[in-house]
Amino acid sequence: MNDARVAAKVRVQIRRFSGKLSEELPKTARRMVGEVLHGIQSRGSVLLSEIARSLAEPVSLKKRIERLSRQLDRRGLDRALSRSLLQEAGGKLDDEALLVVDPTDIVKPHGRRMPYLAQVRDGSEGELREGYWCCLAVAAWRGRAEVVPLYQELYSQEAPCFVSENEQILRAVRRVRRHAGKKGTWVMDRGGDRIKLLKPLLQEKIPFLIRMRGDRAVYFARRRMIMERVAEQCPLRFRETVVKETDKGERIYQLDIGSRKVRLPGFERKLTLVVVRGFGQRPLMLLTTLEVTRSRKSHWRVVQAYLSRWRVEETIRFIKQSYQLEDIRLLSYRRLRSMAVLVMAAAYFACAYLGRDIRLNLLLHRVYRAAKRVYGIPEFRFYAIADGMKNILFTRHWRTVPATGSDPPLNAALPFDS
Repeated sequence: MNDARVAAKVRVQIRRFSGKLSEELPKTARRMVGEVLHGIQSRGSVLLSEIARSLAEPVSLKKRIERLSRQLDRRGLDRALSRSLLQEAGGKLDDEALLVVDPTDIVKPHGRRMPYLAQVRDGSEGELREGYWCCLAVAAWRGRAEVVPLYQELYSQEAPCFVSENEQILRAVRRVRRHAGKKGTWVMDRGGDRIKLLKPLLQEKIPFLIRMRGDRAVYFARRRMIMERVAEQCPLRFRETVVKETDKGERIYQLDIGSRKVRLPGFERKLTLVVVRGFGQRPLMLLTTLEVTRSRKSHWRVVQAYLSRWRVEETIRFIKQSYQLEDIRLLSYRRLRSMAVLVMAAAYFACAYLGRDIRLNLLLHRVYRAAKRVYGIPEFRFYAIADGMKNILFTRHWRTVPATGSDPPLNAALPFDS
């Protein structure tokens, strides 16, 4: 199958996906959603000028940008799109899903005219810069390469509606649970060990796995102790080897693992503190509601669940790099929040939607090969998928109504070459 036919089929799938995503929106907004998703995939950019260039319209570029900008500013658009994305993605989750929630930064040092710019910590530089925060939720599984982007909300602590970072994280958890039910276990890094997060998680009986700081007080054997002291006295009965892929090659870790039963002050429920040595001078302390027995297997499952964060960190880099999220340049807070959801939808389309059945897997492999011919296959395969779609869609414009001999109509059968 040549690139033109692959491009036509990808456009059909973008139409179908955008149609599901925008079902509850007015016609003009539905049109915009399809156009923006196509533009993000074909140009690898969130710039409205680049997205507008991917459209085939007999009007000036300026008029196209103004129309897209006007629709992005629609009240409630971000919430409607986020709700539809969670409805679509929720069906992919099961009890084994690891639901990783993580705040990340969008640095805008030169965006002086952008609304509600706030101080954020630049994760790559470790410095305070002006920009926005994004709260993301991504699903992963032990022993599987699959990741499913679920949720992304852009926010600023300078905005009038902002309450707290804790509230942003809890909102992400509750919105995902509204569509996924009680499936999965929530995994958080050290920022999740605050009592204002732990208390509602325990009260609402939400299963979790959270990396803890050493100064958190717990009860162990009826004695109140700081967590680091409990970890120091924990016998490490099991040893495992982990290999992490980095930019500089493979890095091998020899891990010693053990556990203790503990209880947080003010709560009767017993939790398990899994202690891991081998990542650094201090032990890794993982507090979880998951059942941990005396077996090596149950301990290793907890460690594997936390290590799934490595793949989620790569997913965040994929979203930022493949779609140039940090290049976002919109002058309305509402538009910024809507674009952040559309970028997450584009990531879901690349990571999860194209592989949902056998026929689309065949299409996915053709997109994958398109990237291989030009770029080579990166270790993280979603970069290749995004590059492949950009390669085959870049010179082929989006049309609101498919022209004869171009895109097949929405309800047409899709013949796939073997």
